[in-house]
Amino acid sequence: MAIQKLKYKDRVKKRNLVAYSSPDSLISEQFRTIRTNIKFSSVSKERNIIMITSPTTAEGKSTTAANLAVSMAQNKEKVLLIDGNLRSPAIHSIFKVSNKEGLTNILSGLSTLENTLFRSGIGELDVLTSGPIPFNPGEIIGLPAMQEFLIQCEENYDIVLIDSPSILEVTDTKILADYCHGIILVFNSGKTELKKAVATKRVLQFVEDKIIGVILNENPETRITKLLKKIL
Repeated sequence: MAIQKLKYKDRVKKRNLVAYSSPDSLISEQFRTIRTNIKFSSVSKERNIIMITSPTTAEGKSTTAANLAVSMAQNKEKVLLIDGNLRSPAIHSIFKVSNKEGLTNILSGLSTLENTLFRSGIGELDVLTSGPIPFNPGEIIGLPAMQEFLIQCEENYDIVLIDSPSILEVTDTKILADYCHGIILVFNSGKTELKKAVATKRVLQFVEDKIIGVILNENPETRITKLLKKIL
């Protein structure tokens, strides 16, 4: 088992988990700053489900979610990272694990969280991939089973992070936003247009009080990030 874990960690170092592979880097320090800001935000241990989204695709949302989860786990918190993107999942690729079973299996009643999650070996970080992509992702996310599942997760973890689809492209994210206690927006300085940022704020008006802030990918190549105040 120890050998298998070592091999896994070697693979992780080759991926985008900078918070794990380069803990002393500037990027890792900025993720720790984000982690601290979240801790002192309105989200508390009693309200610990946080969704991470972006206006459109390819803005660094999944990589940000994964690194933030790692940083929180390094702070000795029990963390569950869920891939809630049932259209174009990415978390399994970042962690280099199978996606044969995941969230969709649980929501369909074919598996349980304990039998489906992946224990990363990075602190107490557990990862739940999306599972097989369904033909009706919006309907799956909207099932009562999803909300019941998140309540179960909330009771067993300090923090639950959900990597969601892009907010302006599908309705799934609006449903997830209603289930969550906090929302973090990821913008890419080289891609996110101002009109799309404003549109994102408008779409989330019904849960505006849940928006914790914005993570800005200032440099897409180095993934330098920082948590900003609510600027929209």
